[in-house]
Amino acid sequence: MANPYDLLGVAKTASDAEIKKAYHKLARTLHPDVNPDKKAAEKFKAVSAAYELLSDKEKRRRFDAGEIDENGNPTPFGAGAYDRGGFGGGFGGFGQGGTRYQTHNINPEDLASMFGGAGGFNFSDLFGMGGGRAGGFNGGFDGFSGDAGTRGRDVSYELSVPFNLAVTGGETTVGLANGKRLKIKVPAGVADDAVLRLKGQGDIGRSGQRGDALIKIKVEPSKVFTRDGNHVLLTVPLTLKEAVLGTFVTVPTPSGAVNMKVPPMTGSGKTMRLKGKGVTGKGDLLVKFTIVLPPKPDKALDDFMAGWRDPTPNPRSF
Repeated sequence: MANPYDLLGVAKTASDAEIKKAYHKLARTLHPDVNPDKKAAEKFKAVSAAYELLSDKEKRRRFDAGEIDENGNPTPFGAGAYDRGGFGGGFGGFGQGGTRYQTHNINPEDLASMFGGAGGFNFSDLFGMGGGRAGGFNGGFDGFSGDAGTRGRDVSYELSVPFNLAVTGGETTVGLANGKRLKIKVPAGVADDAVLRLKGQGDIGRSGQRGDALIKIKVEPSKVFTRDGNHVLLTVPLTLKEAVLGTFVTVPTPSGAVNMKVPPMTGSGKTMRLKGKGVTGKGDLLVKFTIVLPPKPDKALDDFMAGWRDPTPNPRSF
């Protein structure tokens, strides 16, 4: 790693406040969750290491005295001091060829202040210091997420649920990133984009406490049903004869098919209600009828209609 003062762009005589300000300015543009460029990520690792060294008064003193180098390793001039209890492994993962870096000793409030707390940019989430998003930035944390003493990050998943299961509720299985397959209970009437929380199924933190798994529900569309709140809507076609004379039809519901009586003279657009056949315990199935005419002209029907005196008043009011 280069000289930490040079990396932060400050003089050796810089105050703690000047060092902190310089680091914040660089981190705003270099952090991998802000700047995806690989070179920027490498630069961020280096400036983070530099800041951690220079923001610690004892480490800075020892570096300035030549007792440790820029990577935190003891120098030939400072081995005795190191042996008496310096900062141990220091930045052993940094330097040429190194890929590890740490930010877990940096105050999250300092990180948040870099971005002014604007736009909902939550650095507690970003660095695994609380609930967060799946696939969040986790470089260099040795398989852990979360700062020491905190739980791991929440991990987000998306689960596709059949329309009928979303209406009636029931169990399904979800696969997690750690290889587990868990049975989960889908509540009746769950909405699209609703999130179910599985406690303790997220990333593990350095404290050993796991975050949660957040399951976003995506309700699959149905070929025959639509939702209106807790009610389910269904359109059922009738032949002209069925509509005039009445009939029994078998209609699907989210919980299984049922027989339904259609009264005589059921007009197109009439809606009937099947109680309790919508969202379980909350809604009904609303069946709307539509009349379908013969696909081809029928002479018998034509003769009948030509001689039939229709008693229906003019239905058009425009």
